[in-house]
Amino acid sequence: MSDTKYVAIVDDHTLFRKGLASLIAVFPDYKVMFDASTGKDFIAQLNPKKLPDIVLMDISMPEMDGFATTEWLKNNYPDVKVLALSTMDAETAIIKMIKCGAKGYVLKDADLSELKLAFSELIRVGFYYNDIVSRKVMQSLTQLVDDKSELSAFMNLNENELTFIKLACSEKTYQQIAKEMFKSEKTIDGYRADIFQKLNISSRVGLAMFAIKHGIVKV
Repeated sequence: MSDTKYVAIVDDHTLFRKGLASLIAVFPDYKVMFDASTGKDFIAQLNPKKLPDIVLMDISMPEMDGFATTEWLKNNYPDVKVLALSTMDAETAIIKMIKCGAKGYVLKDADLSELKLAFSELIRVGFYYNDIVSRKVMQSLTQLVDDKSELSAFMNLNENELTFIKLACSEKTYQQIAKEMFKSEKTIDGYRADIFQKLNISSRVGLAMFAIKHGIVKV
């Protein structure tokens, strides 16, 4: 029986995906099964009869981001191990990915040796968090028990609210956002009011600043 472990790469940057696939090709016992540009693209390519062992998951992607895709995997194929691979080192992004089901978190500027170690640890013990990520997680625990903290507010945002925030950070009007989300304008007004209250902000500019800080949108 072959000991080869299969990897899928989900990232919206084509050159990064292809370059990473070439690097992983030199790892003994690992093979890239496929790569995808969004969560929806990834799900469309999944073969339930032959699933990847590890999924390298970017966070900020169009259509279906890393949070939603990781949670979908946790609910549908919990044995597939997600390794978040992101430029975002904010505690909020890390904690959110772990909550969604990620078993590891590696920054994109990490050495190739760390990525190889992460693969080995995911297969061997089921998770991988380096010292930096572990420290950020520990620092965040006190904030998570504080209902008034920014981290706690971020963690309590649901999928519709996150989608609204992403669209609100564009030039779209609230009427256009309602149409794109297939919601009524009244519902969108409700999202806006609830989010402003949850995050303790009072303007669309404040919402954009929050979204950038916590990696909900890219700049």
